[in-house]
Amino acid sequence: MKAILVGLGSAGFSWYKRLRDQGLLAAVVEVDITMKEKMGDDPFPFYTSLEEALQNEQADFLVNVTSPMRHTVVNHAAFDRKLAVLCEKPISFDYEESIEIVTRATEEKLPFMIAENYRRMPCIRKTKQLLDEGVIGRISSIEIQFYRYHHVERRYTVSILDDIGVHHLDMIRYFTGREGKSVQSKLYNPIGAWQEEGALINAYAFIEMEGGITAVYNASISARGTETPWSGNWRIEGTEGAIEIVDKQIRLIRDGKVEVVDDISGVDETDTLAEFLASLIEGREAETSGRDYLKTQALVHYTKLANASGRTMSIEVPTL
Repeated sequence: MKAILVGLGSAGFSWYKRLRDQGLLAAVVEVDITMKEKMGDDPFPFYTSLEEALQNEQADFLVNVTSPMRHTVVNHAAFDRKLAVLCEKPISFDYEESIEIVTRATEEKLPFMIAENYRRMPCIRKTKQLLDEGVIGRISSIEIQFYRYHHVERRYTVSILDDIGVHHLDMIRYFTGREGKSVQSKLYNPIGAWQEEGALINAYAFIEMEGGITAVYNASISARGTETPWSGNWRIEGTEGAIEIVDKQIRLIRDGKVEVVDDISGVDETDTLAEFLASLIEGREAETSGRDYLKTQALVHYTKLANASGRTMSIEVPTL
């Protein structure tokens, strides 16, 4: 199979190397012609026009690593050619637009996956396996702490939920196998954070999931103290014990005894690209398909609405 890569920024170049090294790259599209220098002497066709690339190149799928504001235009162009799409998150900053894109992909039976990579980390896959095995009984509550100093230039106003928090909210769904019911939240720019109008740098959220499970989320991308991993530190309480993930180390606590779980064998450690390719070959829906990811984006959307309104918001889970 061959792919057209759209976007050659920092994330795009990472995708470029993966596709190139696995023999999957057909062509590159990037509106900034100076980016072509990143390709060195590599012989792949380079286009500044997506339409021209789609007309001239034979490909099986498209990898969309453009700025989020361009995702929808690129996705529609690929769908017009009946191409499968692997898209970076978010589908769109606009929730209704995201629903529109997923609806089209679903109705036209076009494979559409979001590159949601945090849930594919080995320690996260192992934790999910343990939870599914019932080692701590039923999940009752979850606490997540995420602290980093992550001041980067964006072409859009920075929101911690859009940039990083979406990964953690997706992991809540992944661990519990449940969807959100309601959310309270406070999103803010703390004293000492960088000054950018409209930026939301810190997040606090209290989320009720189906089945009475609660999740508390504390996060900052302007933290100057000890940093957590990008995946955060987790405490998952159950009816018969608890699991803590601290600095990517899994600790299983039962009957007052702590067991460090360092054997992660027997779990699916494939990355997002491997999962996408497998789903195409096997003719099945990908694990983080657009249809599934829309439920994660619903958590983000209603957490933002809860902050804006100052009220507890009921979460309407999309069904497509």
